Amino acid sequence: MDLAPEVVVLADTAALADRAAQAIVDTAAEAVATRGRFLLALAGGDTPRRTYARLAASPQRETMPWASTFVFFGDERCVPLDHADSNFRMARETLLDHVPLPPEQLFPMRSDAADPETGAVEYGRTLARAFGLKRGETPRFDLVLLGMGLDGHTASLFPGSPVLKEIFRPVAAVHAAAAAIPQRLTLTLPVLNAAAYVLFLVAGSEKAKAVKSVLGERALLPAGMVQPTQGRLVWMLDRAATAMLRR
Repeated sequence: MDLAPEVVVLADTAALADRAAQAIVDTAAEAVATRGRFLLALAGGDTPRRTYARLAASPQRETMPWASTFVFFGDERCVPLDHADSNFRMARETLLDHVPLPPEQLFPMRSDAADPETGAVEYGRTLARAFGLKRGETPRFDLVLLGMGLDGHTASLFPGSPVLKEIFRPVAAVHAAAAAIPQRLTLTLPVLNAAAYVLFLVAGSEKAKAVKSVLGERALLPAGMVQPTQGRLVWMLDRAATAMLRR
């Protein structure tokens, strides 16, 4: 039986960004002290964007162990990395351009491949090299950041997608017909559920219905399918996002 996630409710988006940024720093320090490096997967979206801005500012910028941090991405739209809709570009402009992360420790997805399947296979190989995996092993991130869409999707795992049933591939190409940019690359559920710590960042009253479905009703939406098997699952929400949950 799945364990209930930890739920942390903050007053507003500013408080959420502050708490999330500090959680990232604390998790990084523990990982580096224990294993010598911190393996982080970033998310796209407005709420993570605010968190990245906090990480790029004092005091988190100075206390984060950037020299031992390795940055990956949970998903990406199939656009050039400098495109306005690229998750990588958002992370670069809000965070990565402002911190001393060694360039060789940054791993964007190959989102401009002519065939998205090729990009997915290449990123799977990138993960295997960076994590030092043997054939068939699943990467275990120290921390995966995730957001959630109005439909309950997370990363680029959408309701009804056949990729939700993936059990072997760590990275998959996705066609999300309802999305403005339908072609995507995403980490799969086996990778998300192998993480040591998964942190959802969700804000805004427009997300309240989806939050109720996942946390209040345990509906089988993609975000609710993220259940780390040997890790910690935390949902950080602003108060507006919890408006439809029972107190």
